[in-house]
Amino acid sequence: MLRWSWKSTMGTTRLLLWNLGLLALGSWLCAASINGILIPHRFFGAGFTGVSLVIHYLVPSVPVSWLYFVLNIPIFVLGWMYVGRRFFFYSVAGLFIFSGALAWTSVTLPVYDMLLSALFAGIITGVGSGIVLRSLGSAGGLDILSVIILKRFSIRLGTSILAFNGLVLVAGAILFSLEIALYTLIFLYVSSRMVNLVVTGLSQRKAVYVISPQWEEISRGINEKIQRGVTIIRGQGGYTGQEQQILYTVITFRELSRLKQLVQNIDPDAFVVVSDTLEVKGQRIGNEPHW
Repeated sequence: MLRWSWKSTMGTTRLLLWNLGLLALGSWLCAASINGILIPHRFFGAGFTGVSLVIHYLVPSVPVSWLYFVLNIPIFVLGWMYVGRRFFFYSVAGLFIFSGALAWTSVTLPVYDMLLSALFAGIITGVGSGIVLRSLGSAGGLDILSVIILKRFSIRLGTSILAFNGLVLVAGAILFSLEIALYTLIFLYVSSRMVNLVVTGLSQRKAVYVISPQWEEISRGINEKIQRGVTIIRGQGGYTGQEQQILYTVITFRELSRLKQLVQNIDPDAFVVVSDTLEVKGQRIGNEPHW
């Protein structure tokens, strides 16, 4: 009993340290991008960070870190009602970590071209935000709002982030410069793509439909060689009127090439449709987010 309790405690501690480490690393990358590129070039930034930067440019005496912390208070009220408790408490930790990183991270990134700066900042911020969201929490702000939107409306994280930031761009273009707003748009697009890549990446699932006269052999191959389940759907050709069997399976991105090669070897004329999935729930193949 004591041994089990000790192992359980050690496992919980490792999980806690791992997630705090992800929060710290992601927050540091985002803070380095903000302090090293965005502020020197007066870009507007993303999400609540962007709002904080706009206010900071208008009132330079107010630190970005404090603005970000204060703006997050109402969002955390929503987070308490809509997201899981574990995610919420890790996000509280993430908020303090990120606010501290903003206040104390001082780096100089030697990129002076405006376009290259926007691209570089987008890559760093996107990777940092993605690492944060790979943990069991977030850094607060738009991360929590995006998770709420994902859970309620199944809208991708990067998509909701990009849409929200459009409002920041409009405000920045009106208050400051259209040119800066356009550079910031490049930064936001790159960062949103990087978030989607880091959060889903190679863990994204693919839904595959296969129509072939050799459907039985293909089904066995999927079961035995790829070790994935197959659903057989009864169909009918719209032109010929002949009954056909449609194979439906969900696989990982890594397994896609193997499945296509398997189908090609059995029936080169098979009709195959591959589509992306947003979330998949289920044992073994599921990739539902932890939020």
